[in-house]
Amino acid sequence: MTDFASLAANHWGGRLIRLLRDRENHVYEMALADGTRAALRLHRAGYQSPDAIRSELWWCASLAAAGLPVPAALPALDGGPLVTLPDGRHASAIAWLEGEALGEAGQPFARPLRDTLDLHHALGALLARLHQTTDTLTLPKGFVRPRWDREGLVGEAPFWGRFWDHPAASPDQRAILIHARDLLRERISGETGLIHADVLRENVLVNGRLLSLIDFDDSGFGYRLYDLGTVLSQNLYEPAYPQIRDALMAGYGTTDLVMVESFTLARTLASVGWTMPRLAADDPIHRSHLARAVMYARRLLD
Repeated sequence: MTDFASLAANHWGGRLIRLLRDRENHVYEMALADGTRAALRLHRAGYQSPDAIRSELWWCASLAAAGLPVPAALPALDGGPLVTLPDGRHASAIAWLEGEALGEAGQPFARPLRDTLDLHHALGALLARLHQTTDTLTLPKGFVRPRWDREGLVGEAPFWGRFWDHPAASPDQRAILIHARDLLRERISGETGLIHADVLRENVLVNGRLLSLIDFDDSGFGYRLYDLGTVLSQNLYEPAYPQIRDALMAGYGTTDLVMVESFTLARTLASVGWTMPRLAADDPIHRSHLARAVMYARRLLD
């Protein structure tokens, strides 16, 4: 993959520095000809179409131009936003944003509680600003992104897969997942529009007191409060979870606790589906994601 990444970097006149992430995409830090840093992405084959990637890049560029702290797309030397590599994969480059991740998945927050609450209040405000700014944009013809609506989350064929059919789920776990799915099919509602859809700790950068959002690869059309649910899905084992939740909601400007918790459950279920085609059968994340979803489903169902 490094050979393909080096080839891709040439299209921006850059050179690779290091691999940053290998999840949906291979993401590299690269240095451009003028010495500035950028992030080079080799997109996962078969996940997002070229039109969907171009749409994501257009949205991020528009948000950045409006002053949002998100990475703007960088055109290749030929002026286009996307490059096709010999193996059929697509590559794009985005501007570098400074900061450290808000936290590490599966680990308690290292910051003092007051700082953690302040940052989640600021994150809620940033998500509200992102949604409000997006509503002022006129989407170009051909704009296409995945859908995180009722069908995309808990329909018969969710975007990330039929989580209730996870092969590692016990009969009891499967029954709870189905019960939770059916509850959400009846319950979820609210304002919809373009959302980030993957506001995980590693996708929120902290630079002093300033926050920025990265990795819009899963962004699409969906329920706005799903963005809050995604944040909270990683905090369910935090002793201060209720305070973190309330700070996030206050920053966003919502008091709809039932719906925020419903979309938190929706994200834990979707994450179970996400593991199935992506992780080896013996990866412990399968069972940890199942356990988390079942735990939270029981909490809400009770």
